[in-house]
Amino acid sequence: MAKTKKQIIEDLKLIDIVAEILDARIPLASQNPDIKEIIKNKKRLVILNKCDLSGEKENKKWIEYFEKNNIPAVLVDSVSGKGIQEVTKKIEQIYDNDKHESKGRVGKSIRIMILGIPNVGKSSFINRISKKTSAEVGNKPGVTKQKQWIRINEKIELLDTPGVLWPKFESQKVAMNLAITGTIKDDILDLVEVAYTLTKFMLENYKENLLQRYSLEEKKIDEILQQDQAENENIYEIMQLIGRRRGAILGGNIDDERTAKLILDDFRSGKLGKITLEIPE
Repeated sequence: MAKTKKQIIEDLKLIDIVAEILDARIPLASQNPDIKEIIKNKKRLVILNKCDLSGEKENKKWIEYFEKNNIPAVLVDSVSGKGIQEVTKKIEQIYDNDKHESKGRVGKSIRIMILGIPNVGKSSFINRISKKTSAEVGNKPGVTKQKQWIRINEKIELLDTPGVLWPKFESQKVAMNLAITGTIKDDILDLVEVAYTLTKFMLENYKENLLQRYSLEEKKIDEILQQDQAENENIYEIMQLIGRRRGAILGGNIDDERTAKLILDDFRSGKLGKITLEIPE
């Protein structure tokens, strides 16, 4: 981590704008807490990727949140290409020609550094935005061979940084949100606990999505939730009901691991609907 951080700080000397790719479902949890300190006075762009999997109302709220904090933000779906053109437009808007006239940068490319933690879709974004462009830009003075410069158009070049900084888990909630979206590998945290946290969140915020996906009766679910027992037991009972409906049976019993995996897979693939796990305060 220290080596990567040092390399990024060194590369910033060549950069005009830092573009940080975040997961639109968890913009805060997927945001590296060290970024602000590292980039200091560099101009910044936030790219909210996977916006096809997050709630549309929440997407708008997050755009407003970042812009209120003087950070331009763009919604992107790297799979379909939605928002990609908006990114290039935003980059050109952010870039201040006057600032670089005194440095002799007039007519030269805008240099963008792309940052992002694992599984936010950094590679997919770069592949999508560079699809219709020419080959990689050649090595530049002070640029090692490990660095990959990609020309987007006659005005913009991207620097794809080798490796990323892993975020510090400042809270259990951040770690859990990263686990739900698949950023943390499924064998790191208890899969059933992760699926339980998601199921609880869905019941509180996206109940209808859960009912529709698993053909659950609202009356039955309400009865379970109102039982005179610990909340975790009620939610676990609902997870078992989902497992039974989906045929997650092992030796005549509900397979908790298999049930957890199918709930998480349904969320990650969008089969549970467009869901945002974090809302701007």
